[in-house]
Amino acid sequence: MSTTAKHINPNDFFQLNNKNYSFETISNYAQNLIKTGTENEYNLGLFILKWVDENEHIDLKTSGTTSESKLISVSKTAFVNSAKATGSFFNLSHGDSALCCLPFSYVAAKMMFVRAWVLGLKLDFIEPSSQPLQHITKVYDFSAMVPLQVHNCFSKINKIKMLLIGGAHVSDSLATKFKGHSSAVFETFGMTETVSHIAAKNLTKEEEDFKVLPDISIATNDNGCLIINAPKLSSKVLHTKDVVSLTSKNSFVWLGRYDNVINSGGLKIYPEQLEKIMQNQIKSRFFITSIPDTVLGQKVVLIIEGKPKTLHLNYSTIEPQKHPKHTYFVDKFCTTNSGKVQRQKTLETLNLDHP
Repeated sequence: MSTTAKHINPNDFFQLNNKNYSFETISNYAQNLIKTGTENEYNLGLFILKWVDENEHIDLKTSGTTSESKLISVSKTAFVNSAKATGSFFNLSHGDSALCCLPFSYVAAKMMFVRAWVLGLKLDFIEPSSQPLQHITKVYDFSAMVPLQVHNCFSKINKIKMLLIGGAHVSDSLATKFKGHSSAVFETFGMTETVSHIAAKNLTKEEEDFKVLPDISIATNDNGCLIINAPKLSSKVLHTKDVVSLTSKNSFVWLGRYDNVINSGGLKIYPEQLEKIMQNQIKSRFFITSIPDTVLGQKVVLIIEGKPKTLHLNYSTIEPQKHPKHTYFVDKFCTTNSGKVQRQKTLETLNLDHP
């Protein structure tokens, strides 16, 4: 049978901000959010109405980090299957408490609602902010945040027993803080096309490899880019631009984005790997990229957000061929609506005259 939200009543344990809702009463609640709520509540209300309508698909907007954002149609079955896979992988149980502190314009927040609906979680949602735990007094079993939120409220992370971090790569400096932490903290890997995460690694246990969730298989193409076959989440095999090293049939190490790979004098350079080495030396946001060069083809450059200043950077742990040949400063990085840095657009603002 084709499964839609119309056929899926909420789990008996499902709660939203301490109230129980049935399939029928949730629509009235959504209407009230749309009429009187904040922008975030308005977005939740819209999603709830789409979740319980007769349509079998919901349109989602991709992040647009490396290309233009686009609308994709995702089946409600995929939402449900994703929720069940998360529940199985992270051992979530009905009655567990959960906190949603992400904007409901994001698929990650929408999935927090669906997980609560399907798994029977008691979900509280608050207005999204850069310091989501500032006024939180209770302890939650489960939550999800982006790295900036985690960084800003690190001292209070023990209020979340299990935390998923997604939306952007977790820096080594942030990841190492969770070694042996009392909370179970995971970095996740996923995309809108897979309805949130398809893999995770345990930062508390210092795991290096992402492990895929149930019913997902992975491979790589000739360029080392990850191929995802997740038939319960997508009818298509997904060919990503994420360069990975497979460590087993169901685990991988993420190396960087194929879009960002630099070919300098025949040497392939992964900017994200250089950024990991340099992150403790530069306080501002920065990234490694390349500009054309008559000799090397592409030469490595360092782009830093902020006003120009003198830097004394130590490149001793980096191979000489990979050293940035120039450093440029940009007042403000170009970003997506979700805060991801758009490298190419930022580089174009410099209007560099290439040799």
